[in-house]
Amino acid sequence: MQDIMPTWVGATAKQIARGVRRGDISATQVVADHLEHVARADADLAAFRTVRGGEAITEAEKVDEQEDLANLPLAGVPVAVKENTPVAGLPTWNGSAAVRTPVAEADHEVVRRLRGAGAVILGATRMPELGLWAVTDDDTAVTRNPWDPRRTPGGSSGGAAAAVAGGLVPMAHGNDGLGSIRIPAACCGLVGLKPGRGVVPCRLGADDWFGLTEHGVLAGTVADAAVGFQVLAGHRPEKLVPPQRLRVGVSLRSPVRGVSPDAPNRDAVAAAGRLLAAAGHDTVPADPVYPTALGLQGIATWFAAAAADVRASGLDRRRLQRRSRRHVALGEWAQRRGYVRQADRAAWRERSIGFFADHSVDLLLTPALAGPPPEAMAWSGRSWLANMRANIRYAPYAAPWNIAGLPALVVPVGRRPDGLPVAVQLVGPPGSELLLLGVAGQFEMQAPWARHAPGYPRVGTGSPAVA
Repeated sequence: MQDIMPTWVGATAKQIARGVRRGDISATQVVADHLEHVARADADLAAFRTVRGGEAITEAEKVDEQEDLANLPLAGVPVAVKENTPVAGLPTWNGSAAVRTPVAEADHEVVRRLRGAGAVILGATRMPELGLWAVTDDDTAVTRNPWDPRRTPGGSSGGAAAAVAGGLVPMAHGNDGLGSIRIPAACCGLVGLKPGRGVVPCRLGADDWFGLTEHGVLAGTVADAAVGFQVLAGHRPEKLVPPQRLRVGVSLRSPVRGVSPDAPNRDAVAAAGRLLAAAGHDTVPADPVYPTALGLQGIATWFAAAAADVRASGLDRRRLQRRSRRHVALGEWAQRRGYVRQADRAAWRERSIGFFADHSVDLLLTPALAGPPPEAMAWSGRSWLANMRANIRYAPYAAPWNIAGLPALVVPVGRRPDGLPVAVQLVGPPGSELLLLGVAGQFEMQAPWARHAPGYPRVGTGSPAVA
């Protein structure tokens, strides 16, 4: 990507919104600039399933026609929506043609809130079929990581992460059932927040994956992630307040036996510990106890969520990818055997909340990943077992906090020796979303990271992104 891009490509969401509100730039021009960049860059990345083109320009013109923009925190900001979330006028793809549903007549509530804040929906980003995997591809395309096109951007919000890391949009919507925001955020060097249970309306699939799934955002800066979260939560955006002295538990322990973090991920946790200390916080060793039964229950719920979605939608499972068919069959078996129980999830939630009191800590710090992102390839054509092994080996740290329904955030802290970003995960008790973002903001102040992958995008002279 060596071309000089239009001025407002590469700006943050907050910069764009401020420029549109002040009249420095029109929302229409901002969106046109980004559409031009998408046309050039997405042939390499395959981040988008659908680009709205003319519809997005019309939407931007309506923003420009508003007399009062002062109360629009995302005025004119191009935003992408994950393809499993209804956008009026678009089919809801859910990761493949086999599970696509008809054109949506109305926006999902989170899309409605984004539009209400002045955002312009640029299009729908790709995900794996049914959102089941931490890699993103189907038989039409392999979505690639802008940091290294040989690597996956993660999943299931892989298209969203690739779009933000490539500067196609400054912010993207995602959702997270077992790590689907945090894993791609870690793969692509972004801030990714999974809110706690019930903070943002979910309303996905048969039962929000038994209550495990939450909507959130992926962004290149903490400030953008904060305003995006507050818009989705229905709050009036407010500035983050740097947190006072905290006591943070630090753990390298993997939730999956036999899987451990590699050296770059261990080093990332050590670097994060130093950043916490420099910000005036205390760190102490504090390992959560991950029962063996938790892993089995989590995997059974993962299977059963796929089965429930297929059953509720009336899909012909014979059209599913081979790996998805196996997942659904195992989900039906797990439910028949009684392995998917609300009581088990409730017990882990209670135990997780108790962890903070038992260890006298305010937050928990863990690795975000155990290893580098897997190769970008046609995983959808590979066996179920190959997909399971790849997913569990590189991304075991996210899922427990979906089962517990606790807020969790991924934040970049440096680079791996191969140049890929490396990140850590912060987990907090219920209601700690802004606290997590505040700590991430302290990381960003001390050790700023590249908001985009190298070469994405090149911005023109005088860009607000470098002003």
